[in-house]
Amino acid sequence: MQGALGESPVPATEWPALQEVLGAELLATLVGISASSVRRYLAGARATPDAVAVRLHFLALVVADLAGAYNDIGIRRWFGRARKRLGGSSPAQLLGGDWWPDDDGPNRVRELAASLAGSPVT
Repeated sequence: MQGALGESPVPATEWPALQEVLGAELLATLVGISASSVRRYLAGARATPDAVAVRLHFLALVVADLAGAYNDIGIRRWFGRARKRLGGSSPAQLLGGDWWPDDDGPNRVRELAASLAGSPVT
């Protein structure tokens, strides 16, 4: 069941949950859109395009993995810190712009976040 849920974007619930943890500016950066677009999608003024919904869902899965090891502040900071396992890049650098979850950078970000799930310290 989690596999099916893990593959199904639900922007109506993912926008508010991620905005609460990340804030509109960081969320916009990570999803590759403007902060004003985030606000429009949150308000339901516009439908979320499929490509953005896929990135949003991927980000929700990453944040869910991080929630086992970090509080909200730690999660926000995690995205900005350079990581050795990411070749010295930060997760935000690998997720900025127009990306797809199957791309190498996002895959490495997800693997890193998943490796931290349940870890008390990183």
